[in-house]
Amino acid sequence: MQNMTNKIGKMMSGSRSSSAYIELLKTFPPRPISSEEELLATQKVIDLLIDRGTLTSDEQDYLNVLGSLVYEYEQKQEPIPDIHGVELLKALLDEFGLQQQDLVSIFKTESVVSSVLNGQHQLTASHIHKLAEFFQISPAAFFESV
Repeated sequence: MQNMTNKIGKMMSGSRSSSAYIELLKTFPPRPISSEEELLATQKVIDLLIDRGTLTSDEQDYLNVLGSLVYEYEQKQEPIPDIHGVELLKALLDEFGLQQQDLVSIFKTESVVSSVLNGQHQLTASHIHKLAEFFQISPAAFFESV
């Protein structure tokens, strides 16, 4: 048992407890975010770290902690609706500033694009596969999560 305790102690005293990491913690101690002001302050520190370019392992660990805190805060806020299928396609078109004609290579004709977007035709497996490639997302994004 004593041997196991020594091994765990050695593992915990590795590079993750370096003085550089401790200094990052002292500069901006990570705490659960409970307001927009705290969110903005945390995002500012995140931006400063990202702007540095290449990060040390300590900086990357610190960035991961701050990112987790932002993620937890955002999860507690108004949830983003889960969209899929044609609604996702419409959102992607809007996000990328695309028109129906930009999808003719996938749907063969603009009238097919129009009928899919208007709900007159369903997305096929082939459409979904090609759309996923086109937008560089997983085909699973087009299906309703269960």
